[in-house]
Amino acid sequence: MEENKNRIRINHRIHIHENDLEESFIRSSGPGGQNVNKVSTAVQLRFLAGQAGLPEDVLERLIKLAGQRATKDGDILIEASRFRLQERNRLDARERMIALITEAAVPPPPPRRKTKPTKGSVERRLKQKAGRSDVKKMRGKVNFD
Repeated sequence: MEENKNRIRINHRIHIHENDLEESFIRSSGPGGQNVNKVSTAVQLRFLAGQAGLPEDVLERLIKLAGQRATKDGDILIEASRFRLQERNRLDARERMIALITEAAVPPPPPRRKTKPTKGSVERRLKQKAGRSDVKKMRGKVNFD
């Protein structure tokens, strides 16, 4: 039971362990007056994806989705500094990480298979084109010779 307390549930088959997350608090940039210079409210969350035991296909998609946030070691960095409170930024970073892993857990749709039109549909289309062509030919000037 204690084992499940330290786990974060992503979906019914994927769980990550708290030990796979490292948080460090850094000073936030942007407006905020003297508070910005004194308090480290921004959070830098590092997810050790390579060690987390994720399925191979999910890990591959996760690193691809993370883009520049992924390191060569397979870690994923997320910085959160939207809020002025450290705890809110911490929750925001975790929510964004969970959303990223959830998106990576969804397998891509199968590739589209090209199909040929049926013989009947090709014939109907050509017949319709010929009829339309005749209508347009009849629109010319009338010659009474």
